[in-house]
Amino acid sequence: MTQPPVHRARKRFGQNFLRDPGIISRIVRSIGPRAADRLVEIGPGQGALTEPLLDAAGKLEVIELDRDLIPGLRVQFFNYPDFVIHEGDALKFDFQALKGDGPALRVVGNLPYNISTPLIVHLLQAGDAIADMHFMLQKEVVERLAAVPGGPDWGRLSVMAQYYCHVDQLFVVPPEAFVPRPKVDSAIVRLTPHEQLPHTAQDPLLLFDLVREAFGQRRKTLRNNLKGRIDAEALETLGIDPGRRPQTLSVEEFVRIANHLALADTGADQGE
Repeated sequence: MTQPPVHRARKRFGQNFLRDPGIISRIVRSIGPRAADRLVEIGPGQGALTEPLLDAAGKLEVIELDRDLIPGLRVQFFNYPDFVIHEGDALKFDFQALKGDGPALRVVGNLPYNISTPLIVHLLQAGDAIADMHFMLQKEVVERLAAVPGGPDWGRLSVMAQYYCHVDQLFVVPPEAFVPRPKVDSAIVRLTPHEQLPHTAQDPLLLFDLVREAFGQRRKTLRNNLKGRIDAEALETLGIDPGRRPQTLSVEEFVRIANHLALADTGADQGE
């Protein structure tokens, strides 16, 4: 593997560079890159994943915010004609525009802990632009993504991710695999968008606003957290006990409530 230029990790970018060749190989095997894929790597850093992905697929696009890393990446991968660098912030990147009329994107990356949640939300909202996602994240974020209703990790991110995707928690990556070492364990997760949504919200924005409110105070009941939006009688009509706490509700139950509210809003609008 080509050695990258020396670069000091920047705390403001949340940089921890992956170094363990065994972990790198295992991640690439989990992704299973193919020549026909449209691969996009977020935050290539010093190219630890970039080179094996390029070798496997023959082409790769990367999104890098740290402009000091870009010259080194250009030098390191100058002999790959189908290596493309997009300089910019992945949080603001238009993935639908990048897809264009081509195949859906396979997105990979070792995501900085400080932007992982908003970036995943941004990608989930890119719709059919994304074929799948493989990310290295803080282990507790992966546990939240893959959580089940009723468990301590089930929350807003769990509902949003599982509304759009099937979530697979693959394996744990220890701190010693990085330079500098993070203070927490990491994990690899695969997010595969549903071909057809198992439960379709009439208004997804209303759904996620509802979920945000429901989890506003986890220890309170739906009766209290959703006061002013839906009353206890309406919840009971939907087959949902208003005395339940939000972390016990499934994606389907949140969608059921949101669709009831959307229907009520539509009826109110037609009555005006």
